[in-house]
Amino acid sequence: MHSHRLILASTSRYRAQLLSRLPIKFEQIDPNVEEIHAADESPEQMAIRLAASKAAAGLRARPDCIVIGSDQVYELDGMAFGKPGQRATAIEQLQRSSGRLGTFHTAVSVISKADVITENVQTRVQFRPLTADQITRYVDCEPAFDCAGSFRSEQFGISLFEWVRSDDPTAIVGLPLIALVRILDRFGLSLP
Repeated sequence: MHSHRLILASTSRYRAQLLSRLPIKFEQIDPNVEEIHAADESPEQMAIRLAASKAAAGLRARPDCIVIGSDQVYELDGMAFGKPGQRATAIEQLQRSSGRLGTFHTAVSVISKADVITENVQTRVQFRPLTADQITRYVDCEPAFDCAGSFRSEQFGISLFEWVRSDDPTAIVGLPLIALVRILDRFGLSLP
């Protein structure tokens, strides 16, 4: 639809699937940014920094393009949680979250030679009180080891919650499309 070269600086299949909902062509590249928590950094600051770092890395690789970077950090009791990576960590994260209120910070950053705009979208989730058996069954049924919070809300993971609240329903999946469309408009990519 648009003549601009658009880059998604992410290896996430979830972000690529979300961006594919929009009628725009894009290329996906690996920004090769290490996702580490900096000292004295809040979970929100971490998500924003990593999204901006991924976008900037993408721009260095493709300087004539508009680049999208995004990151998501799960916050519980002020602590940041990322992707569990393995079964035991996923079970532990879900046990800690059981019956609790958590916040997902999903930041998106768009950069070109001329400008950079970054926004963070918060999604609050109230987990149901979950038994150890329910958690194990979920993890074994849908091993979401590559997802912050250890679940996939767009699939069976929705059964873990009492409620989910956000201004952007795509934010919890990993790329806030409402915010992204607003930002892309400022870069001259008007949708629809």
